Amino acid sequence: MTQVSINALVQGAISGNHIVSFPTDTVPALAARPDRSELIFAAKRRSQDKPLILMAASAQALWPYVQGSPAELKLWQQVAESYWPGALTLVLPASAKVPAAMNSIDPSTIGLRVPNLRLALKILEQTGPLATTSANLSGQPPLESVAEIEAQFPEVLTLVPSELATATIASSLPSTVAKWTGSDWEILRQGAIELEC
Repeated sequence: MTQVSINALVQGAISGNHIVSFPTDTVPALAARPDRSELIFAAKRRSQDKPLILMAASAQALWPYVQGSPAELKLWQQVAESYWPGALTLVLPASAKVPAAMNSIDPSTIGLRVPNLRLALKILEQTGPLATTSANLSGQPPLESVAEIEAQFPEVLTLVPSELATATIASSLPSTVAKWTGSDWEILRQGAIELEC
């Protein structure tokens, strides 16, 4: 049993020694410090060609992880202001700050998201940006309850029920994933949000 308080979960993530799980506005996340991304790949038995997403409490916390022209940055920031916090993942050119382990097949890009759930934002405000993915073994449906997550990932830190009581019911739809092509957006996965390109 690895149910802990928010403070213990935050400390576990910051230490780099633990994978943590918390609710988001879509499906529950598995998360780890970006430089410890290999923990998630190992736990999920996830192929290296499936990159992780960098999740944070604000867009400002994520911009250091991307690089683009001033015009591109302005456009990305406008999209972020329109849709974040929310179920939209933006895949953008990665800066040198992104640990290669997050996307070892194509380290030139990184997926970014700010979830629209107060509990997730409260955690991310304290941990800083985390490498995240859905809570499931690779190729299987996302797990939706703490009990399912604990059964499949007994080593992962989850929140005690009293901490989860304030979490609103999330959408079971994943986030929409939009990749910047250099001139426009390419929708890689249609999810909970319709991106007005």
